[in-house]
Amino acid sequence: MSRKGYSITLSLKEQDKAQLENLALELGKTWGDRPNISKLVEAIARRELVIAPNHDWNRERIAALNRARTALIDAGEIEMAVAIAQLLLERSELTIPLRSELEQFIARPIAPWRVEVQRYILRQQPFQLSYQDAAERVWHFTIRYAEIATHEARQYLDCWCEETDGNQDLPELVHNWCLRLDRITDAAVSPVSGQWRSNLDTIPVELHLIRGLAFAYQSKTSLDVVNEWATDLPQVRRVVRQASNTFWLIREVLRYSKDCEIVSPEAVRDRLKQELQSLCKRYGLVP
Repeated sequence: MSRKGYSITLSLKEQDKAQLENLALELGKTWGDRPNISKLVEAIARRELVIAPNHDWNRERIAALNRARTALIDAGEIEMAVAIAQLLLERSELTIPLRSELEQFIARPIAPWRVEVQRYILRQQPFQLSYQDAAERVWHFTIRYAEIATHEARQYLDCWCEETDGNQDLPELVHNWCLRLDRITDAAVSPVSGQWRSNLDTIPVELHLIRGLAFAYQSKTSLDVVNEWATDLPQVRRVVRQASNTFWLIREVLRYSKDCEIVSPEAVRDRLKQELQSLCKRYGLVP
């Protein structure tokens, strides 16, 4: 018994027809050695081939998905983070560094010690972290407060530790450490007795914002304790922030250049001066 067939007519430009024939040939939809558009259409109708959207995702969408991936990692939802990474890897718009980062993540989603650290943080359980850095130095930290934070697109463990040797921050902040997580390949983690702290050590730092930054500034609600227009200075926004790390604070201030000034305390202001003096010396602006 013969099978009744149906025919359709496609109105195509020669260029479009040639592209369909090339696609049919590429996907093995042929009649003998010749590409067959009818077989290609039939395979699509039967969902043997899936039509996907064009690879035209913008950078903002990719960045948002990658931020969601890192947030899921921080929350301990590793399987969901892997699913997002696999979705992103299907896209052709990824930069080479991001593609490499995602491939490494899927190959080794998260180290067991990272999972353990996150569990201690959720339970507010003090713990000891021991690891060897790239220079083969062994570090031991007794941690009584910790949080996973993102600084300039990298994940860090911001933590309050009993140990202070080697910390170059101000005396009021020497118990605060900022450990870059991707530089710790393996670590030993174990619980210790004692109380969990409520936060990192902080000091108040007063900033003055001028020109466009004064109007565009969005308050960091978890850090800013004052955000107001200065009463004695025209069009100057006065911000007082609780800072836990002068390195990251100065990095942020330098991004805004002449539109942001550290007013107090003098010790933090002096650190910024030293940074500026080193920069000027590098460019030959000072003897």
